Amino acid sequence: MAKILVVDDAATVRMFLRSLLSSAEHEVIEAHDGIEGLEKALSEPPDLAFVDINMPALDGYGMIRKLRADPSTCSLPIIMCSTESKPVDELHAYQAGANFYLRKPVDPTLVLALADIFGDPR
Repeated sequence: MAKILVVDDAATVRMFLRSLLSSAEHEVIEAHDGIEGLEKALSEPPDLAFVDINMPALDGYGMIRKLRADPSTCSLPIIMCSTESKPVDELHAYQAGANFYLRKPVDPTLVLALADIFGDPR
């Protein structure tokens, strides 16, 4: 079981990922924007984070850059999930420090597989 942070401004996306990941016995922490996500990542260190790009206050790219700059979260596995489908968006995600890029709508089987691969707290 991994502790997984889900950061997305869409409540329906957070609810879907929480339900899916919880069904696989993962603990899920939620945040509605990059600032709250950053605060939660620093105060309740997760094993994995799913992060949206387009959010108010601090977007996903900025959040990932801040996580990578902090010694306590610099190696946190981060999966960026977005409706952005241009190759440049994926490139920017990797340049910011994402470990994987998922396009919405996400495949539930792939989400669970990635949670198992990247979220293993061992």
